[in-house]
Amino acid sequence: QVQLVESGGGLVQAGGSLRLSCAASGRTFSSYYMGWFRQAPGKEREFVAAIGWSGGITYYAVSVKGRFTISRDNAKNEVYLQMNSLKPEDTAVYYCATALVNPGGAYASDGKYDYWGQGTQVTVSS
Repeated sequence: QVQLVESGGGLVQAGGSLRLSCAASGRTFSSYYMGWFRQAPGKEREFVAAIGWSGGITYYAVSVKGRFTISRDNAKNEVYLQMNSLKPEDTAVYYCATALVNPGGAYASDGKYDYWGQGTQVTVSS
């Protein structure tokens, strides 16, 4: 069993920044593949970013590439999402998730992730 707890969401003006954190339980965190997803009102959940076990491999959705950075600290069992140049369309509930098995090329598929956090709200005002 893995428990994930997100934090760091809030209200920010367009152009601003936020840093989301996700604390994970489990002694083998360093072997987990981690991802961030988001869901806006009335829309389906969508992939945002993913990071491999060592942090050496990262993937981003086209809509956030160049603005968001995913990172992890295996010593602290945490994964982060630094969000810069935020836009109103980034408004959503953000979820972190873990895949116990490397999803390979399907890193953007939420079906490949086994555990999910409760989500944290990010609201970007124009």
